[in-house]
Amino acid sequence: MAKYNETDTTNAINLIGLGTDIKGDINSNGDIRIDGSLIGNLTTTGKLVIGETGKINGEIICKNSEVLGEIKGKIKVNELLSLKATSKIYGDIVTKKLAIEPGSKFTGNCNMGEESISNVKIESPIGIKE
Repeated sequence: MAKYNETDTTNAINLIGLGTDIKGDINSNGDIRIDGSLIGNLTTTGKLVIGETGKINGEIICKNSEVLGEIKGKIKVNELLSLKATSKIYGDIVTKKLAIEPGSKFTGNCNMGEESISNVKIESPIGIKE
């Protein structure tokens, strides 16, 4: 017999599609892809992908990230941040590893390495069990 009141958020993939605008903070344990826009902070223990049409105006904390769109604000990545050719970052970067393709635009400061991310804590959002 199936249990309908239990959910597994460890493999959740969240999608904010083109044409969707969100104002407010997002907390998640799963992977997130944004092709719309977010005005607010985003925290996830998974991977964040910002598509070519995706825009975020706020602070980001995540495990890994691939950026094709635009970020206005600070981004903290626990492992690998990958900036693709179409990406635009207006703000500071804190990450362990950084990959930048030719054509990407970045205006801000960058701190890299183990000691840089020691203060970046990715915790489970309130109310979500691991």
